[in-house]
Amino acid sequence: MISAQFPHAPMLIAGVPDPGTGVAPPGSEGFLTILQWAANIGLGLGVLGVIVAGAMMAVASRRGEGQEHGSRLMWVLAGCIVIGSASGLVTAVA
Repeated sequence: MISAQFPHAPMLIAGVPDPGTGVAPPGSEGFLTILQWAANIGLGLGVLGVIVAGAMMAVASRRGEGQEHGSRLMWVLAGCIVIGSASGLVTAVA
């Protein structure tokens, strides 16, 4: 059905060259080091966020008000998932 609406789509897709994995340009080692540091710092902050959210949940459960901390923990975990899968997400989109 889609090919009936766009009859030239297979030719357009076939005409896109595959860039392959390529080779990193000279001097890119510094940039890759910065990316690795950013990923490690982000994941470290994510671990700290989980610890803080857990501590806040423990204190709040003593008072009987632990509902809002569960959503905070979910946001922290979602951020960790995004950081951990960042290169895979970019590769899938590119």
